Amino acid sequence: QVQLVESGGGLVQAGGSLRLSCAASGRTFSIFSSYTMGWFRQAPGEEREFVAGIQRSGGGTYYTDSVKGRFTISRDNAKNTVFLQMNSLKPEDTAVYYCAARDGAYILTSTGAYKYWGQGTQVTVSS
Repeated sequence: QVQLVESGGGLVQAGGSLRLSCAASGRTFSIFSSYTMGWFRQAPGEEREFVAGIQRSGGGTYYTDSVKGRFTISRDNAKNTVFLQMNSLKPEDTAVYYCAARDGAYILTSTGAYKYWGQGTQVTVSS
């Protein structure tokens, strides 16, 4: 069974921080380091959008403009886990955050490029 399980969401005041984690398990992820990982988010009434991505070795990252300088994506391949450190949070960051995996070398921003998805974790930023 393939699983991506997010955790770490919650309610935080504007300017605060949260650290999201996504743990991968299952036969498909026996070689976690072969997957490019991404974080996406979806606000109510909006389409799911790309937030950040990290290449298989962790050597390359990419962010959407609205989170550059505030969010940091990282991974621990030994623990099959990817993280999203979110600082200086704003009310517009409020959304359900999803991690996703694709078995390719490049960071892509479209949802269709990612085969595996977690169930999401809610992040709410109050003003």
